[in-house]
Amino acid sequence: MAPALEVAEIFRHHGDAYRRAHAGRLGRVERCVISAVAACRTASLGGHVERCEECGLVRVAYNSCRNRHCPKCQGLARAEWLAERQAELLPVPYFHLDDSAIWSWPRLLNNARRGGEARYGAMSRRKPKSHPWSACSTVSR
Repeated sequence: MAPALEVAEIFRHHGDAYRRAHAGRLGRVERCVISAVAACRTASLGGHVERCEECGLVRVAYNSCRNRHCPKCQGLARAEWLAERQAELLPVPYFHLDDSAIWSWPRLLNNARRGGEARYGAMSRRKPKSHPWSACSTVSR
């Protein structure tokens, strides 16, 4: 199933205006990527005709840009990579822990990291506005 809106379609409709608006800030590589993705699988890159021997159906298949940034050209590679990663997963339920959940740290350091330094003398003596991880050296002494 094709997506409702493709990057190539956005580049085809708005790419020229974007290039003009950001003329001094777009490098050669960025301009080439925009052009390649916009031209991907269109008549501008050429194509070939496919004909079914059994039913006679004729289909024109346009060539792809093969740019590594193109979502159409790299769609199969992305799907294969994702399938390989999913095959590596264990058959258990997974869930995401955000940055506030640190299971390997003692409760003292977890509280300090979340802003509870004032409750602990060693933690509150560190420099103000220092990085929370710097508390490790204070506690380890």
